[in-house]
Amino acid sequence: MVLGERHLRGILSNYVDYYNETRTHLALAKDAPEPRSAQAPSQGRVVEVPRVGGLHHEYLRRAA
Repeated sequence: MVLGERHLRGILSNYVDYYNETRTHLALAKDAPEPRSAQAPSQGRVVEVPRVGGLHHEYLRRAA
C-alpha cells in the first residue's frame, strides 16, 4: 500500500536500484546492467539480503 508521493518515490527508487544492480537479465547472460563480479567461496558464507521491501532477495557472501 502506497502512503503518498514520497513513499511511492522511495519504493520506485529501491526497485530501480534492484533492477540495475541485482536482478538478472537473460539478454545480458544473466548479469545485471551494472556488472557484478563472481564471489569466491573463500569470501564467506552465503547470506540472504532482502531487497525492495522483502519482495525480492539478493544472495551475497559475507565473512563471519
